[in-house]
Amino acid sequence: MRVIVGAVIVFASVLGGYAAMGGHLEILWQPFEAVIILGAALGAFIIGNPKAVLMETGNIFKRLFKGSQYNKQAYVELLGLQFSIFKLIQAKGLLALEQHIENPQQSDLFARFPTFAGNHHAVEFMCDYLRMITLGSYAVHELESLMDEELETHHQEKERVVAAIQSMADATPALGIVAAVLGVIKTMGSITQPPEVLGHLIGGALVGTFLGVFCAYGFFGPMAQALRNTNEAEAKYFLSMKAGLLAHVAGYAPVIAIEFARKAVMSEDRPSFAEIDRATANLKRA
Repeated sequence: MRVIVGAVIVFASVLGGYAAMGGHLEILWQPFEAVIILGAALGAFIIGNPKAVLMETGNIFKRLFKGSQYNKQAYVELLGLQFSIFKLIQAKGLLALEQHIENPQQSDLFARFPTFAGNHHAVEFMCDYLRMITLGSYAVHELESLMDEELETHHQEKERVVAAIQSMADATPALGIVAAVLGVIKTMGSITQPPEVLGHLIGGALVGTFLGVFCAYGFFGPMAQALRNTNEAEAKYFLSMKAGLLAHVAGYAPVIAIEFARKAVMSEDRPSFAEIDRATANLKRA
C-alpha cells in the first residue's frame, strides 16, 4: 500500500503540476523514447549482473509491496521461541532439542511460533547454531565470529540486488540523454519542416531526458532505498537471534538471554520488557 501511495503521489505531482502550468500531456507520450531508455537499462542490467542476482530480481516487487515482515509481533514471537528453547535446555538438557532442530518442519515447539516457522532462513540459522551447541561448541567468541561471517555473507547477497537497482537508477538519466540525442538527430533530418513541426519534434526529443530523470529519481532510486531498508530490518532480526544465542552460550538464565536479544532490536519494533514478560508468562502456563 505504501508503495502504491508513493507512486500515485509521484505521478500526480509531476504530471499534475505540468498540466497545471499549461503543458500538453499528449507530448509526453513518446513510447519509442521509453523503449530506448528502459530497454537499454534492462540490457545493461543483464550485462552487469550474475545469474543469481537476475533470478533474485524477480522477487523485487514482491518484497517492495510486502515490505518488512519484522514488526513488533514478529519479535515477540522470536523472543518467545528463544525463551522456550532455553527453558527446555535448562529443564531437560541439550538432547531434548534434537527432535526439534533435526526436523523443524515437524516440531511442535516451532509450530507454536508460526511467523518464525515460516521464515526458512531464520529457522535454518537457529537450528544450525543450536546443533553446534548440542555438539559442544561453547566457545562464545568463536561462535560469534562464525555468526558474523554468515550474516555478512547473507547481507552481501541481499545487497547485490540493491546495488544493481541503484546502478540502474544512476545510469537511467544518461540513457535519457542518449534518447534525447537520438531525437535531436531525427529532428535535424527534418530541418526543412515548418517551425510547428520542428517544435513538436524537439519537444519529443527532450521527453527522453525527462523520462530518464523521472524513472531514476522517481522510481529506481526509491526502489533501491526501500529494498535497503528491508534488508536492514532483516539484518536486525538475525542480530537479535545472535544476541540471544550468545547470551545463552555464555551461561545466562533464559530471561536474561532474551533481554540481550530484545536490546538488539530497533526502538520502533522493540517490544517492551513488560510485553515480553507477559508473553513468556503465557508460555510458562502453556
